[in-house]
Amino acid sequence: MNGDENRYHLYSVRARYADTDPMGIVYHGRYFEWFEAARTEYLRSMGLPYKRIEEQGISLPVVEAYCRYRRPVVYDESVRVKTVLKEASRSRIHLGYEVLGEEDDIVRVEGYTIHCYVSRNGRPIRAPKELFDFLNTLFSSTE
Repeated sequence: MNGDENRYHLYSVRARYADTDPMGIVYHGRYFEWFEAARTEYLRSMGLPYKRIEEQGISLPVVEAYCRYRRPVVYDESVRVKTVLKEASRSRIHLGYEVLGEEDDIVRVEGYTIHCYVSRNGRPIRAPKELFDFLNTLFSSTE
């Protein structure tokens, strides 16, 4: 996920005691929560807060999630979650993440989530043209 700063978003977080297991290492499932927070802030920073998407009657459930653990994050360590839009289609969006050490920029964790568009009643839908065009504008800036 290389590129200039307008192509991605960095979300900072410090590992709390509640985030860790008895060994002081961040619990593996916590990274998906960090991905969610980072994704929300990424979309907000690009001018598309989740609230605006939901006001259009659209939800973006996760249909696939992946996480690769390269190095542990430990209690009280500060990290940044780097988020980038990898793909935008009329049926789904694919976001990539890297959890980087705040001090050393070493990748601790990498992953992705894929989301589909659904209506208020939970049925799959195609992204409205305006939303699709907006996401494609973001995606084009990440290539």
